[in-house]
Amino acid sequence: MTNKILGISGSLRKASLNTAALRAAKGLCPANMEIHISSIADVPLYNGDLDEGSGPAPVQALRQQVSDADGLLIATPEYNFSVPGVLKNAIDWASRPAFKSVLAGKPVAVIGVSPSGVGTARAQHELRDVLFGTMSEVFPHPEVLIGNASSRFDAEGQLTDEATRDFLTKMLARYGDWLRARAMTA
Repeated sequence: MTNKILGISGSLRKASLNTAALRAAKGLCPANMEIHISSIADVPLYNGDLDEGSGPAPVQALRQQVSDADGLLIATPEYNFSVPGVLKNAIDWASRPAFKSVLAGKPVAVIGVSPSGVGTARAQHELRDVLFGTMSEVFPHPEVLIGNASSRFDAEGQLTDEATRDFLTKMLARYGDWLRARAMTA
């Protein structure tokens, strides 16, 4: 069985290292896992008045992608000790209707890249709290906190640090094992 994973970056930058980390994950994932990376750039700001019926077209597309995926892999930067607004906004849209959304019960793994030495520890903590509120199931361990990004990625956004590549590869394998174990008990 191949696990279909939706990769979402919390950064909209063209040269985003979080998006680069998702591309690296796509190339490092086990043979029984596929990662499809999708952008949240077109998702409008959440407005409950627009949340009638199925919502705006970009929201419908996001919800369908999340629904079709066996799991999510979210790469978050850290802005002001927290999750970027654009990522929180996409989660807010995907979390509707409350308690019955496409995120309820969805297995989610979180990674993050930052130029700082502590990686995205604070943002990941905040994101895990948000995901708890959406009733998502968050992959517990290992956490992937890629700090000192300039020494781990080259100018083209390729993950060149072998220790980080190895750690990400192991995390993806464990995430796949966790997904299969969940499926067997469901």
